[in-house]
Amino acid sequence: MAAELARIFSFSSVEPLLLPAPPVAGNGRRGRLRGGCIRSSLASRTLLPTDDFDLQEGLTTNIQKILRQRRRQSGREMMATIDNLKRLCIDHYFEEEIESAMGACMDLIHSDDLFDATLAFRLMREAGHDVSADDVLRRFIDGNGEFALALSKDVRGLLSLHNMSHLDMGVEASLPKAKEFSSKHLASAIRYLEPGLARYVRQSLDHPYHLNLMQYKARHHLSYLQSLPTRNIAMEELAVAEFQLNKLQHQQEMQEIKRWWMDLGLAQEIPVARDQVLKWYMWPMAVLQGSSFSRYRIEITKIISLVYVVDDIFDLVGTLEELSLFTEAIRMWNTAAPDSLPSCMRSCYNALHTITNEIADMAEKEHGFNPVNHLRKAWAVLFDGFMVESKWLATGQAPAAEDYLRNGVVTSGVPLTFAHFFFLLGQDHIACIDEDDAKLSDHIPPAAVSCPAKILRLWDDLGSAKDEAQEGLDGSYRDFYLIENPSCTPADAEEHMRRLIAREWEQLNRECFSRRTFSGSFARACFNAARMVSVMYSYDEEQRLPVLEDYMRMLLRL
Repeated sequence: MAAELARIFSFSSVEPLLLPAPPVAGNGRRGRLRGGCIRSSLASRTLLPTDDFDLQEGLTTNIQKILRQRRRQSGREMMATIDNLKRLCIDHYFEEEIESAMGACMDLIHSDDLFDATLAFRLMREAGHDVSADDVLRRFIDGNGEFALALSKDVRGLLSLHNMSHLDMGVEASLPKAKEFSSKHLASAIRYLEPGLARYVRQSLDHPYHLNLMQYKARHHLSYLQSLPTRNIAMEELAVAEFQLNKLQHQQEMQEIKRWWMDLGLAQEIPVARDQVLKWYMWPMAVLQGSSFSRYRIEITKIISLVYVVDDIFDLVGTLEELSLFTEAIRMWNTAAPDSLPSCMRSCYNALHTITNEIADMAEKEHGFNPVNHLRKAWAVLFDGFMVESKWLATGQAPAAEDYLRNGVVTSGVPLTFAHFFFLLGQDHIACIDEDDAKLSDHIPPAAVSCPAKILRLWDDLGSAKDEAQEGLDGSYRDFYLIENPSCTPADAEEHMRRLIAREWEQLNRECFSRRTFSGSFARACFNAARMVSVMYSYDEEQRLPVLEDYMRMLLRL
């Protein structure tokens, strides 16, 4: 099995910034229920007593009965139940039931009711079915090609239309119109709605379902369900039990990572390096959700932490000559390689060499394939990207905006991190590896990976652009775009960047919903990485990150 993966997975640091600090421009930067029994990972079973697992199993049995009853009743109620299970992040307990109930969606996708048709479409697209938004929405558009004004009074239908519109793959003309129409009329309706529904609509507009982390949205959806006159207590209780299980597990993982980081000693040896263990853990916690991925989250946090350290060594510590030797040592990949390096680089090299080999051994033990050669090449590609940025900075060179963004995909750290994700997940690697070694030199990650990387780089640079005092540090996409387009204003450049981000979301949707090159677990990880970006970079007027702070309180603190 040779190696498209060194071409497929190549990634500066996955670069969130200190919570209270303003942004700084810089180098990028389940169990499972089958037949009524929960199959949890061993790690998750150590977190809750047996009585709590008995409670979960009893709740899932009750919900299974509800699903069977609704299959014999209303297709609309069946779809709404499935949607609630997904929104509460407990759908993984009911995969067989949900799959067998998808017929209700197929029956309703051509309904003349806006809510029924749009919800059916979204559930089917999310499940990988080939459905056309233009076909579904045609019956709701008048002779002028606009949505019928009568629909503006259907708040439930508008919310569903708005959710549907974000599954845009860039090829369906009706979806941009759907987003514009639903956003406009939902915003106008808020003042007339009862307070609970008004809050839900506002939250849906500010944080669209598809573009945001499901775990974060789940809490708001649970609060909304609890405000309704008709409630499903078993579903709510299962969601709460699942939430508490995840929180306990995340806390245990965080403690293990803290111990590892302190024992590693790099923070003491390289005082200028960032020491942000909690933020580093937030990425895999968001990207790989589910109790069975606990070990993987811990190992990936180690990789991310080392990407940060390497980034800081390139930015703040090494000379060009030392950094060139550091990069060459990564290419050599043996125990003697770092002997001629400065102490801090030698320690960093030994740590990343050890951890990468440990992850490769773990992948081999679990999936029968040792990817160490692919992973070390992914590290080499990352280092090459850092070297490019260092040379630009040292020579005062202003690269073309497109060249900067292309290299920024590499130095975002996303391709490197996803290379490790890929092999740890055992994601059908045989189907994704090409025997043509000539492709190794391309170092181009697949679109499912490069899209989150570009979204990260552009979001990061949008935040950096707001800090005028830091703009000259090493440039941003906005800076280089303005150099190439002197007639544009900074506001023009930032609007262009937002359009690029929207375009990357469309391509990511195409890759994960239409082409489906990778399995569901890997596709969800790609989506979650893109969703996490806005959490990490949505600064308020005080240069704080309120969504991230809220997310951390919700998922990590008792």
